[in-house]
Amino acid sequence: MQMPLPASPIRACGYSLREGSPEFDDLGLSLDEAEALGVDVVELPVYAWHLVIGGRVLTDRLADLSRALAGRRLGYSVHGPLAINLMDLPERLPRHEAVLEASIEVAGTIGADHLVIHTGVVREPGDDIEVAYARQREALAGIGDKAAAAGITLCVENIFRFVGARETASPLKLAGEIAAIDHEAVRATLDVSHAYIRCAETRHDPLAEIAELAPYVAHLHLHDSFGRPKELWTYDPAEAAAFGEGDLHLPIGWGSIDWAAVAAAAPLASGTVAILELNPRHWREIGAQIPALRAVAARFRGLDAAVAA
Repeated sequence: MQMPLPASPIRACGYSLREGSPEFDDLGLSLDEAEALGVDVVELPVYAWHLVIGGRVLTDRLADLSRALAGRRLGYSVHGPLAINLMDLPERLPRHEAVLEASIEVAGTIGADHLVIHTGVVREPGDDIEVAYARQREALAGIGDKAAAAGITLCVENIFRFVGARETASPLKLAGEIAAIDHEAVRATLDVSHAYIRCAETRHDPLAEIAELAPYVAHLHLHDSFGRPKELWTYDPAEAAAFGEGDLHLPIGWGSIDWAAVAAAAPLASGTVAILELNPRHWREIGAQIPALRAVAARFRGLDAAVAA
């Protein structure tokens, strides 16, 4: 695999594939494009593909996916279903756990290193937030054993409050949760833009919170924004981009994130993987974004180097 710089803690750079057909029958063309662009790894949008039904893996389709991925020089990570919510009410939690376990099976079968899920959210008005966090810790600790057995690192991604969420973990809170779980197979995906948006909701310093999460990070999601929660009514996503608010997934350099400051605040463990998450509306930029991604990745220091400094 190509390295951004010998001293970089980031071992691989790549991007999230566009969702494409839910049957992944156009996957070959997407992989051809990724190989032509020279990336090391691609993240597979398993959440958008028909591989799990009612918590059960469709083994024939998983075999089809394995064949489609075989023989490529690319590494793989998997983005699991966005609807997995380990902070949901107890009566619904077994369904979330079943889908997560099925996603681990998918990721393990195709040889992915990382499985990304979003940190949980609390929506119900009567639900106790700290009790919900405890449910998530217990679930992640147990499922972490299954991820480890499959050779998977489960990466919990920081998000922001959306779709009526009362609570979801800030980067600082997520750092504390992962520390409390203390499981080698349960790490974090740091989504930098999400961190900025979440911290804007509470008027906290995103760089300080990113610094707290950094020691637990195994995987990065990089894309640009203006770090503003969505407040205005807009009709089309292009209008949200025009106003510069919300989770825009812009090309690196289009928004206002100070990538040098982020890299300085977030020394990372060796072996971290960096994934560009580009909105498909901006796919014409993908070729120019690969060197931009590698340039950002090269700015990060390793944890050991940061301690020595």
